[in-house]
Amino acid sequence: MWRTAGAPPRWILLGAALALLALALPIVGLLIDMPWADVPRILASDSALAALGVSLRTVTVSTIICVLLGVPLAVYMSRLTGRSAEFLRVAVTIPMVLPPVVAGLALLSTFGKRKLLGEQLSLLGIDIAFTSTAVVMAQVFVAMPFLITSLEAALRSNRTSHAQIAATLGASPTYILFHVTLPMMLPALVSGTALSAARCLGEFGATLTFAGSLEGTTRTIPLAIYIQREVDPDTALALSLVLLVLAVLVVSLTAGGRRVRT
Repeated sequence: MWRTAGAPPRWILLGAALALLALALPIVGLLIDMPWADVPRILASDSALAALGVSLRTVTVSTIICVLLGVPLAVYMSRLTGRSAEFLRVAVTIPMVLPPVVAGLALLSTFGKRKLLGEQLSLLGIDIAFTSTAVVMAQVFVAMPFLITSLEAALRSNRTSHAQIAATLGASPTYILFHVTLPMMLPALVSGTALSAARCLGEFGATLTFAGSLEGTTRTIPLAIYIQREVDPDTALALSLVLLVLAVLVVSLTAGGRRVRT
């Protein structure tokens, strides 16, 4: 229900309804077209289980890396001011807006066998491109900015005197970080981590370009959907249902984080 004071004009309901239809109708169409009777059989197939296994393994590793690397950068960025802060924020945001294929090409140009760093790694017997490691790197590259921007914004908007009080009582910066700052930012950390995990799970273009689509090694669920959409649409729809369910779970986590913050 709208509040009487400050309520938006009634004509805005038309735009809101059209926006809701634009967002909801494709999901409804997907659910209507879903081969519900065959979903259990399809998801129990070897190819579906292999894709699910690759996705779950790589997403788990990628999300952990995003947290371990993204949290320190978010904390550091939240303390910066001026042009350096703006420059760093732009640099972190770029992977979020790059077309996925361009992100994959950037990784391939850096870590490919005869490229910038890849050639040096190859001399050491380390080949990254078209391996499961490449899947993780692609996911981290495109997903970690979601965690960083979410947490950094929360850190900037929720500055309190708690950290200063702890410092005056003799607490070390590390103690303050783990016992004062991060506990207060836990909802934002949960939301940012969930968004990063969702982006890892849905990553397609960068993974295909940098890691390829090898069954059981680099073929994640989105890649399996892409391959099956022409030869077996029912399998593609069933695999899409897996991503849809996981997306609902992620949205629930992020919504819960926002409720706690407010």
